Amino acid sequence: MADTAMSESADPADSMRSADQAPVPAPRPGIPPAATGPAGDDPLDRAVWRLRSRGCWADAAALLEPRAARQAPAALRRAALLVERCMFTATGWAEAEDALRTAEALAGDDEERGGAACERGQLAYTSTVLGVRDRADEARSALGRAAALLAPSAAGRPLLDFRRGLMAEHIADSPDAARAAYRRAHAGATAQGDALLLSFTWRHLAGLALRDGELAEARHGFAESLRIREELGFLVGTAPALAALADAAPEDEAVRLRTEAARLFRLMGGVPTWLAHQLPRPLRSSRSSRPTRPRACPTLTHRAGPGFPAPGSDPGGRALVVNPPTSAMPRTAPIGRIRTPAGGGSAGPRGLAAGTRPPTGR
Repeated sequence: MADTAMSESADPADSMRSADQAPVPAPRPGIPPAATGPAGDDPLDRAVWRLRSRGCWADAAALLEPRAARQAPAALRRAALLVERCMFTATGWAEAEDALRTAEALAGDDEERGGAACERGQLAYTSTVLGVRDRADEARSALGRAAALLAPSAAGRPLLDFRRGLMAEHIADSPDAARAAYRRAHAGATAQGDALLLSFTWRHLAGLALRDGELAEARHGFAESLRIREELGFLVGTAPALAALADAAPEDEAVRLRTEAARLFRLMGGVPTWLAHQLPRPLRSSRSSRPTRPRACPTLTHRAGPGFPAPGSDPGGRALVVNPPTSAMPRTAPIGRIRTPAGGGSAGPRGLAAGTRPPTGR
């Protein structure tokens, strides 16, 4: 609770170490999370989740707009959707900023103010890691404010811990601090039954394991992340999960995983934009690396194949057909730090070589 914004001279991992001094157990593979989904029983919640999971953030945010003008929880939820759109598409920055200002203005208690600060930190982190504008100091400051406002038992604390792990790993290059933060987030998400957040923590803990050469641990974590996203029907996050698992898979299986990831990537209209550099070149549109006209939310038919159950399908593998409302969803490639190296090929966020997972948190 005593965490504050860090000065430029401070170790970027200091605030993460000070938050929760009690040791957190490592994720236990034998206890899978219940993939019940974040939608709940409310029809509005279900509609928002359905649109969000298919990359229709603008449509989902529009559903919340009437309530968001008056109610702090709805305003924060709408802001979170538009911040997430920035991460997946590298567009919509002005809309996200406007929504955040509304959420900050309506916040009436520490938990609401902490949630808004957490989203502002994520927006600044996204801008930095995608090379749009360096806002690392703003991200540290906002996440520090959120840590001071959110109690250890607050509902938003696991998400905050996860995002501080992203900062430690990808901005401060401190994998040990990142691992500790991800484990706190994983423990908190398990306690709260937040299956979607667990898919994030599994994936990023697996990425650190792969970085350390722990191939079996990495493969297990990536597989758990993929399993949860498929069970939840989180289609917009399934292609990145397939590509991540391919990094830890044998060559023949990796080819199948990347082929399926490329197919879903095309069905989603080239979203997330930062995934393009990881996919097989023959299956990648030559236009995926440059701005194109706005896309509409896709109509998806995800058909199961060997080893690839359809997200949201029944055990028999029948196809899930989705027809969400359409919206103008821009599709552009991130700019700035995502650049083409000399000699051809493409680089990922912050100049990552092809085949390296992007530091997106998705």
